[in-house]
Amino acid sequence: MACGYSVITYGEFADRLFAKAGGGRLPLFGSMEVTARCNLRCAHCYINEPAGDEAARREELSAAELRGVLDQLVEAGCLSLLLTGGEPFVREDFLDIYTYAKERGLMVALNTNGTTISPEIADHLGRYLPMQVEISIYGATRQTFERVTGVPGSFDRCMRGISLLRERGVPLGLKTAAMTLNRHEVAQMAEFAAGLGLKFRFESVLNLRLDGGREAEAVRLSPEEVVALDYVVPARVEEYRKSADKFQGAPLDPDPLYNCGAGQTMFHIDPNGMLGICMMAKQQLFDLRRGTFAEGWGDFFPEVLAQKGPLESPCRKCDIFNLCIQCPAMAHIEEGDQGARIDYMCRIAHLKAEAFGYQARGPFGQRVESRKEHRNIEEEERDEKSLSQA
Repeated sequence: MACGYSVITYGEFADRLFAKAGGGRLPLFGSMEVTARCNLRCAHCYINEPAGDEAARREELSAAELRGVLDQLVEAGCLSLLLTGGEPFVREDFLDIYTYAKERGLMVALNTNGTTISPEIADHLGRYLPMQVEISIYGATRQTFERVTGVPGSFDRCMRGISLLRERGVPLGLKTAAMTLNRHEVAQMAEFAAGLGLKFRFESVLNLRLDGGREAEAVRLSPEEVVALDYVVPARVEEYRKSADKFQGAPLDPDPLYNCGAGQTMFHIDPNGMLGICMMAKQQLFDLRRGTFAEGWGDFFPEVLAQKGPLESPCRKCDIFNLCIQCPAMAHIEEGDQGARIDYMCRIAHLKAEAFGYQARGPFGQRVESRKEHRNIEEEERDEKSLSQA
């Protein structure tokens, strides 16, 4: 059954809500990983403990603990919550958790790989509609999809999950993580989604594992491939261009370490009840088993946000920072230092600037100029040496 009403994505809703916040610190929307476990073995994933990992299961917040946290979120003024994993449906009690969040008045979105969606689960979601279910697809063909997931039969189960939810009118979107294993099918995945009347998005930069593992580097796209892939979806390029035009030349505020909305209107809770300013920021966390959400938001977060960026960071004066996806949390995961520059991200930003026709005088450009100057000096020295020998 086709959906008969207008649907906006969770991201679009978050953007609108953020704009309405007017710059104040309000915990309007958050994300919550209800488990780190997953039934797939994706080559790129940053959080996918085995589905049967008992140690991981024992560390997770129980259903009772999660209900208590949800109560605190509502009391603090949270409006919208993304429930994710791992794969949330590997928890047998997940529908109970989801339903409780809905009953408390939260607008709930779900992330899932779709392979665990049964008729019973689809029926329940059809009765208690989420704001959106976003399903990750990893290829347009069975071969590519299962090369990424490492699980035979996962392609067919995902396609069945998509069909079950569409039949019940559940608001649905599709996304993928682009990598060397599936980059050749990103356009086909976009066409597949369009054919179903569904929105589609993709991430072209893979994050490393939150536990420090660097396995994703083996399937990461090169900076050149990342920028080239952006042009597969014209609307994506237009979004980048509008953002670049709006903030072109705007210098990065040199004082705060964090310059995004993390901890201002959004928060993240991991499977074990650790509260952070965002999903990637794992170096400074507040334990919700030892304190309340109000304490974490009101007392702990301001301390995190008060941190200053390093004075020596080359990113402080970068003219194209608005095109760069680097952040302190990523820098800590990639380089072990919140203030470090990630050369991979820097290269991507400069290639984007070049593609859009902007002058890039940031750190990568400075290094390029330095190399040019060095080559010019070497050439002058060789010329002088040749003249002296003549």
